Amino acid sequence: MLPAAPSPPVSETRRWLSVQPVGPPGELLADMLAELLAEELAELLAEELVELLADVLGEEPPEPALPEEPQPPSTIEPAATASQNRWVLTTQVSMRWVTPCVPSGVLGSKKSRRKATTTTSRSHMSDVPNITLNNGVEIPQLGFGVFQIEPERTKDATLAALEVGYRHIDTAEMYGNEKEVGEAVRASGVDRSDIFVTSKLNNGFHAYDAALDAFEGTLKDLDIDYLDLFLVHWPLPDVGDYVETWKAMEKIYAGGRVKAIGVSNFQPHHLRRIHGETSVTPAVNQVEIHPYLANEEVRAFDAEHGIATEAWSPIAQGKVLKDPTIVRVADNLGRTPAQVTLRWHIQRDDIVFPKSVTRAHVEENFAIFDFELSDEDMAAITGLDKGERTGPDPDTFNYVPK
Repeated sequence: MLPAAPSPPVSETRRWLSVQPVGPPGELLADMLAELLAEELAELLAEELVELLADVLGEEPPEPALPEEPQPPSTIEPAATASQNRWVLTTQVSMRWVTPCVPSGVLGSKKSRRKATTTTSRSHMSDVPNITLNNGVEIPQLGFGVFQIEPERTKDATLAALEVGYRHIDTAEMYGNEKEVGEAVRASGVDRSDIFVTSKLNNGFHAYDAALDAFEGTLKDLDIDYLDLFLVHWPLPDVGDYVETWKAMEKIYAGGRVKAIGVSNFQPHHLRRIHGETSVTPAVNQVEIHPYLANEEVRAFDAEHGIATEAWSPIAQGKVLKDPTIVRVADNLGRTPAQVTLRWHIQRDDIVFPKSVTRAHVEENFAIFDFELSDEDMAAITGLDKGERTGPDPDTFNYVPK
């Protein structure tokens, strides 16, 4: 529970509201509160109470946030977040910031597997929706990727993203910049629990013991105590056995230092083997998706089996940004092609993490939650699918770094 705020001077009443006013104005306010608290409808209570408080204080308050099903008795108390202070109507005692609870037990077991769902909760300091994974862990739907960002630029780029409001960072052992991501997380001033960090297993460590050791190396390089999500980066169908690799991932998950495990670039037939030969269903499958590669078969399989889909290369390395259809939609909405493309991903319930080292682009990519695409626009963009990859085919890619 947030600590109680000290009583501020009258000049700060826009930011903090005391519920025990003193003097004649306070007596008048108390009478008003008593009268309003007799109302049965919480919504009307909130609206009239805030208006009356504004009249007494002579200031215009911010918009109040109401709980979905308020029940009397109610009180007005300040709720502090890292980004703003607000007046809110709370029931019984006080307003609390509720952090997601990570349940114990097996991730996505076949007996208790849950589908990944989009929730109405919002990531700290942003308007980014959360996706609830099949083990109850919440992941921000928009993240910041660091693929192909040089290690010497990664810390500053990640810090800039965190300043803008991103709370989901996607890295990998093979990117060579885990250490710098960890440095940015620690230097950001943001509580570790408010930042979702993903990394991925190096292709050279698919053997059982090698995978266990590689995870220890990731934790050491990041130096952030635990990992939120750890993925098998590629199935490498002709190199070793990805089922053995997944069993190592189950061992890692059971150790309690990662909140969720998943895969990347796995096709349905790869996932069927995982499902048939192991006990833990991946929480996430990160695959290439953009308007030129909608990847509907993989998305459908993931959805059927409670696996959240993440989209890498969300703008096809920039190839879709000059597409006439996307440009037309962007012009009609007064948005950029990149924003329209990222919004398309969001409305499809995919998790997406664009990357950039340019602050203006980082901010642009984040500003996608104050508009929506129509059904017609969504269909038009989805119709651009032509099965065109910008990256390797998971069925033939067997690269192992030396």
